[in-house]
Amino acid sequence: MLPFQLGLIDGPVHLVALGAHPDDIEIACGGTLLKLAESVPELTAEFVIATGTPLRLEEARRAAELFLPECEVTVTSAELPDGRLPAYWNQTKELLEATARGSRRPDVVLAPSKHDAHQDHRLIAELAPTVWRNHLVLHYEIPKWDGDLSRPWLYVELTEEQLRDKIALLHKAYPSQVPHDWFDEEVFAGLARLRGMECRAPYAEAFTTGKATLTW
Repeated sequence: MLPFQLGLIDGPVHLVALGAHPDDIEIACGGTLLKLAESVPELTAEFVIATGTPLRLEEARRAAELFLPECEVTVTSAELPDGRLPAYWNQTKELLEATARGSRRPDVVLAPSKHDAHQDHRLIAELAPTVWRNHLVLHYEIPKWDGDLSRPWLYVELTEEQLRDKIALLHKAYPSQVPHDWFDEEVFAGLARLRGMECRAPYAEAFTTGKATLTW
């Protein structure tokens, strides 16, 4: 595999992570968050979640603390209806625009995939590059029954320990989701192993981006 250096290692680094629902961010890139927290000095982050009940958002706040320990993290939500984001286009757009107006310039933005079959995920994915036009937007993937996984080209390698930590923290942070058949250790580990095989690593999380500038 060819390495692609994002230039984040020296810090300080500011991260904006977008999710349609509580748990989207951590399911998709919890391992990446753990690696950033371990390796990037002065990391700060904003988690912006479009939907969520009070219970689910409390879980999301707990997850942010667990996945980015000792980092300054804020969690913001518009508390819009789950499964109905396209009908709340203006409110969703304003949520992201307000984040862009109020935050410091992010070094990287995490957002769902534009190929995601879930309408809530897809709307966030489509809006993110229109709000952060001059920033690096990495689109993550979420396994689900729709079978909508695409062909990523950017990978974050994970060790077995990092993957196990991710899975354990998911279960700790989101007990309300544990009964679902898709919230499963084998699902999370299976996708990570597949992406790891693709980049010749034990495990990995995968991303795409619409555009990026390669610098030396």
